[in-house]
Amino acid sequence: VQLVESGGGLVQAGGSLRLSCAASGSIFSISAMGWYRQAPGKERELVAAISSGGSTKYADSVLGRFTISRDNAKNTLYLQMNSLKPEDTAMYYCADRDFGSWGQGTQVTVSS
Repeated sequence: VQLVESGGGLVQAGGSLRLSCAASGSIFSISAMGWYRQAPGKERELVAAISSGGSTKYADSVLGRFTISRDNAKNTLYLQMNSLKPEDTAMYYCADRDFGSWGQGTQVTVSS
């Protein structure tokens, strides 16, 4: 499975971005997927995850601000990010949590 993220960029605090992750292959719909992020000098952390059935979970730091979703017909994973904060600045990666595939990442920078 190949994963390609897009949608990152520079945004002011309080703004919004929507990340997309396009997946190749036919196993997307049966895979649990996740968004992770890694800031400079910090460990990679799970931001949000979604099961093949659509159940979701979030890191406490993004709960109520970020929404993960998936469109199985388009083989695409999304992360809607609202009320962005400078501490959300990081490289964001999508991952297939069942098969261990990772995208190359997309940079999100939130200015204060």
